[in-house]
Amino acid sequence: MSGEDRKSDLAREHKERQEKRAASDQSSKAKRNTFIGAGVAVVVVAGGIFAATTLGGNDGSDAAAAQSTPSSSPSASASASVPIAPSATAKAGPVSCTYKRDDSVPNKFVGLPGKKPNTKLKKMTINFNRGKVVVDLMTDAAPCTVNALSFLNKKHFYDNMKCHRLVTPDVAGVHLLQCGDPQAKADGKNPTDGQGTAGFVYGDENTEIPPVKGVVFMSQPGDSMGQNNSQFVFSLSDENAQIGAGFSTVGVVSEGLDMLIGLAKSGQDLIVNEADITGDGGTTAPKNPVIIKSITFS
Repeated sequence: MSGEDRKSDLAREHKERQEKRAASDQSSKAKRNTFIGAGVAVVVVAGGIFAATTLGGNDGSDAAAAQSTPSSSPSASASASVPIAPSATAKAGPVSCTYKRDDSVPNKFVGLPGKKPNTKLKKMTINFNRGKVVVDLMTDAAPCTVNALSFLNKKHFYDNMKCHRLVTPDVAGVHLLQCGDPQAKADGKNPTDGQGTAGFVYGDENTEIPPVKGVVFMSQPGDSMGQNNSQFVFSLSDENAQIGAGFSTVGVVSEGLDMLIGLAKSGQDLIVNEADITGDGGTTAPKNPVIIKSITFS
């Protein structure tokens, strides 16, 4: 083989490796977007420059480490896969929460939460039109998150709100229910579903827990940190652990998990929005509406 032929072969092999690497990166990106949800319009909460709400977080490397730690939480649901104890990341000393006004996306602003959280709140009971769900709160580890949710609830922010996104593994690779967008129509058609917020953002807390079955975590724009707001997500499968840790975990479902899992058996129970999967806007919604009638904290 001549020197020129050898150079040509090397150049071709180099190009093929680049193409394979690019394809692999694109596949990983697509898989991540699938997780998070409604792509450009999306899943996880907000911010003008983010035209959509999508779940941001770390890669899956943290998930395995977190799952290897046994749970010692006495309040964890027997049917939920809680990876670590809530007290593992409890904050020490007095806590002061900071919330920043954010009017960059569609929102329903009802004010800013106070700086001093009520650390005595241990349970969040959500009365859906489909049944009751009880969440054991990790207040010691996520006091400002619980404080924000409790504040919004006192303002009746969540009353009669439709949960805008429900996806199953056969449709999006993950199984989750997302709620908290005050502007959502939850019709599988509205391109801005998933963008709505309460008009403020706040920092991350309790981020060591991967979103396995039963975990309730806050959503925020993809590749963003410290942009938590009003939207929260129920993880309905251990397969979601592949999303990786990095989200603010607020608690674990201790009652009603079977009901949530039963909301959709497959894509046949959903109004599938292809733009959700490709990241072009809007969300896949349940055919039978899932509505938050009221929430109580105790």
